[in-house]
Amino acid sequence: KTVGGDLELGPRRWAAISSTAHCIPSSAHIDIALFVETFQPPTPTMPTPMMERYLEVKRQHAGSILLFRMGDFYEVFHEDAELCARVLGLTLTSRDKSSANPIPMAGFPYHQLDNYLQKLIQSGFRAAICDQVENPKMAKGLVKREVTRVVTPGTLTDEELLNPLESNYLACIRPGRQTVGLAWLEVSTGRFVTSDVEPSQLADELARIRPAECLVPETDETAAAPVPTESHGMAITQRPAWCFSPDEARRGLLEHFRTQTLEGFDIDETAPSVTAAGCLLQYVQETQKSALDHIVRLERYCRGTNLILDAAARRSLELVRTMREGTREGSLLSVLDQTVSPMGARLLAEWLSGPLTDIGAINRRLDAVEEFTGDSMLCHDVREQLKQTYDLERLTSRVATLRASPRDVGCLTQTLALLPKLKAMLAGRSSSLLRQLEYDLDLCGEIRSDVEKHLVQEPPLSTTDGGIIRSGACERLDKLRDLARGGKEWIARYQSQQIERTGIPSLKIGFNRVFGYYLEVTAAHRDKIPDDYIRKQTLKNQERFITPELKEHEEKVLRAEEQANMLEQELFQGLRERVTRHVSPLRASAEVLAQTDVLAALAHLATSGGYCRPELTRESLLDIRESRHPVLDRLQPSGDFIPNDIRLGEAAQSRAEKDPPTGRVQIITGPNMSGKSTYIRQAALLTLMAQIGSFVPASEARVGVADRIFARVGASDELSRGQSTFMVEMTETARILNAATARSLVILDEIGRGTSTYDGISLAWAITEFLHDEIRCRTLFATHYHELTELPATLRHAANWNVAVREQDDTITFLHRIVEGAASRSYGIHVAELAGVPPDVIRRAAVILDALEADHVDERGRSHVPPRTTRTARRQQLSLFESGEHPVLSEIRGLDINDMTPLGALQELSRIRDALNS
Repeated sequence: KTVGGDLELGPRRWAAISSTAHCIPSSAHIDIALFVETFQPPTPTMPTPMMERYLEVKRQHAGSILLFRMGDFYEVFHEDAELCARVLGLTLTSRDKSSANPIPMAGFPYHQLDNYLQKLIQSGFRAAICDQVENPKMAKGLVKREVTRVVTPGTLTDEELLNPLESNYLACIRPGRQTVGLAWLEVSTGRFVTSDVEPSQLADELARIRPAECLVPETDETAAAPVPTESHGMAITQRPAWCFSPDEARRGLLEHFRTQTLEGFDIDETAPSVTAAGCLLQYVQETQKSALDHIVRLERYCRGTNLILDAAARRSLELVRTMREGTREGSLLSVLDQTVSPMGARLLAEWLSGPLTDIGAINRRLDAVEEFTGDSMLCHDVREQLKQTYDLERLTSRVATLRASPRDVGCLTQTLALLPKLKAMLAGRSSSLLRQLEYDLDLCGEIRSDVEKHLVQEPPLSTTDGGIIRSGACERLDKLRDLARGGKEWIARYQSQQIERTGIPSLKIGFNRVFGYYLEVTAAHRDKIPDDYIRKQTLKNQERFITPELKEHEEKVLRAEEQANMLEQELFQGLRERVTRHVSPLRASAEVLAQTDVLAALAHLATSGGYCRPELTRESLLDIRESRHPVLDRLQPSGDFIPNDIRLGEAAQSRAEKDPPTGRVQIITGPNMSGKSTYIRQAALLTLMAQIGSFVPASEARVGVADRIFARVGASDELSRGQSTFMVEMTETARILNAATARSLVILDEIGRGTSTYDGISLAWAITEFLHDEIRCRTLFATHYHELTELPATLRHAANWNVAVREQDDTITFLHRIVEGAASRSYGIHVAELAGVPPDVIRRAAVILDALEADHVDERGRSHVPPRTTRTARRQQLSLFESGEHPVLSEIRGLDINDMTPLGALQELSRIRDALNS
């Protein structure tokens, strides 16, 4: 029964079975003794109780590397040891070397845990920390060990493991047929958000949130959209299907928030996002194994209140990472980030990832920034105060999870001490947002007073170091400390008594960690030593002794020191728990500090960069004068960047009547290296800046609020998905054509370059017409296809712009100025010459270019592209305010009758008749 019922038999059970089997009579049907001797391990090794506990915990956390605390070291065994030796560079040794199967083993000192944890997490692993949870001195037998936390990429809370400038989100996806439930939580701050999105929107949301880890179901055949299985920079963690039970998820959320409904959070309890939130919370509870009191509310994210950016646009515009190096330096965020606190830096990144679309909310931010720019002394003083603050968001979370060190609590109190002065600075401001921030700033005076009363001014890093509670806070602790310090009065009195008793004037009492307290007598007085002195050590010119009285006092001192340490830890734990009761006001104050920091930072940037306040409008225009690229303007030497006007719109709605916008679709031509891509990116980035509430680098700006920004810039491929560069380009273009609205801003760079010339021109031509006629959105299209410059002749709201070039003799100078009109040449051969292409190649290319250009245009220099036909519904829609020319008339005017044969004319007439009748 034992053999058949237990498939995982350890050496102890095999030994028990073997000893029992030999007692069974040989007449039994099966010779059990022979069976056991045949199949049991050849050299059974009895595992120690410690190793049995290790194996038990490892089975419970099979998917994690188990770091097992043994004294002053964390040890890893078996496969974990081999992996850690390779990943962490540890020395691989073995346990039970004398046995036939030694156990691989590696380890590191316990105080280096954070360093090695960081390496493991960055390498994509998760770790279970198994600590000693009882005092070894008090333990009877094996010291009790339990897993105190499981560390994963999305559940980091330790300051050493987190980037202070970036949020570290854990996300969870609950796929559905029509709606995907999405929830995300930053464990280090307690911010918990949910959203229900369409399956097609999921990739965009993940690109915006940029979670470090994402939870997904193991299998879900009902989902309309596939669950992400590729990391894209995030760790994918699969969870069992039962974790996504709607009832269990809802129950877990209600228990955590101690409510009977989620309606108070403006949450629909039947939404898929609630299931995702409940699954996520359960996972955090499993891994953290501590209180989560800092998670105090559940927010609902409304996608419609924010400007939408897909993953391609975020990548192309280099909002938070550069395309080439993938680093923060050189991105828009790196330039905008003038914040002075980690809280502000993270909030600015969040604002940039989700710009606003509500003009009222944007203007509230702009009003606050303008007030700071108008009062440079106020801005400077506020920033100086914020520089002295610590990361109150993450400090509060560590306190709430009972992981805050004494130094953490001390830093929290130092930050609270700065709040009264900051509140006074914000008082009486004219902008409504600054007034609201001043009102919301809770000084948390009660908890600050409590901490300052108990905690020393410079607390230690660890609770075991002692010296946490200040003198006078606890009378009992003070007495124990006095006794622990050796009772100086008793020592002095006892020393005087022994001098008087022995007649040895040089006798003194000393202490060291080896012998404790001792009486020290010089060799000259050796004959005066009393008989009851017990010799402990003989030195060159002196001897050391102890007495029963001195030993008794030493025991009292050491016992008092231990009691003082235990009492001090109890007092600190009580203090930390009291701070936990104030999590909500602490978080509210942290949010105020973060917002104030961002607003003051944007004001500082505007003042130092000469930025102007943008005017936000619902009109479909983008009218920015003397605009500069926000990144290049900061990175290049002052004055080197050439400003340009951006005039994008349908009508003369500009303040400068003589210089109005010139169409909602602009085709921009010009040489390579001249600045076309910079110009169109510049337009998108300035729109983003305006919609987060920032001033923009320009002399004047009117910005029509965009609901989405699409950017198709640069070339890339995704070979892992079997997609070529051109396939990726067309996929992203298709998404623009299917998702853009009249309020969107679209920037396109070199669409159609990944295929043959005529294929590319045809696609680019048709795409531009569709954006103009069907979507009617603002579009900037940079291209080398000069054929497209003919489009404004047939597209009413299209215009040509080009990058100015100065030609003198055989030299060409790029002026980096955007002017009206079409460029006559691309100067690609000239650029190739500058790059060092051999002269023979350059000359041959020039000959070929002349031949090709002459071949695909008529005698008037026009391309052979036929005029477009518009849809009947679009043609028959007449304006109420103006009488435009009928589209068919425009087509007839474009016909070259002199080049037609009689048969061709009849065919053309027949086509026009069919178009009118369709």
